[in-house]
Amino acid sequence: MKIYGIVGYKNAGKTGLMERLVTEITGRGFTVSTLKHAHHSFDVDHPGKDSYRHRAAGAHQVLLSSRARWALMTEIRGKDEPPLTALLQRLDPVDLVLVEGYKRDAHPKIEAFREEPGNPLIATDDTTIGAVASDTALTLDRPVFDLNNTAAIADFILTEVGL
Repeated sequence: MKIYGIVGYKNAGKTGLMERLVTEITGRGFTVSTLKHAHHSFDVDHPGKDSYRHRAAGAHQVLLSSRARWALMTEIRGKDEPPLTALLQRLDPVDLVLVEGYKRDAHPKIEAFREEPGNPLIATDDTTIGAVASDTALTLDRPVFDLNNTAAIADFILTEVGL
C-alpha cells in the first residue's frame, strides 16, 4: 500500500482536503482508505447502546457488524497508543492510504495551511512535507498548491507515490 499524509494545525483545512481527495482519487478508479489521528478521547458509540455497554463492562475489543458495515473497537486502557505502522497493518490492502495527522511520523506529507488561524508553517522545519496546499500565496522551496485545487493536489500525491 502507498501512504501519503495530510498535516496541519487545527482549522487548517485538513479534513476538507482529505474528503475532497478521497472523492477525487476514488473517482479516478483507485481504492483509498483513510486513517485519522485524534488528539483527544473519542467515541464511535454512545451510552446506552449495546456496544458501549460491552466496552464499559471491560471488553478489550467490540466488533459491530451489519449488512452495511462493520467496525472493530479496541480499548487501550492505559497502554501506549499504537504507532502508525501498527495501525496501518490493520487495514485491508488498497492502492492508497491517506493519513490525517501523525505530523511527526516519517511518511511523506502535504501540509494544509490557512492564513487566518495565524499558525506557523510546519513545512519550514519538516523535510517530510513535500508540498503545501494553502489559501494564500507562499514562497517555499517545494510546490505550493491552492488549497481548493483538489485535482492538482491529487495529481501531485499520485505522482509522488507512483500511482
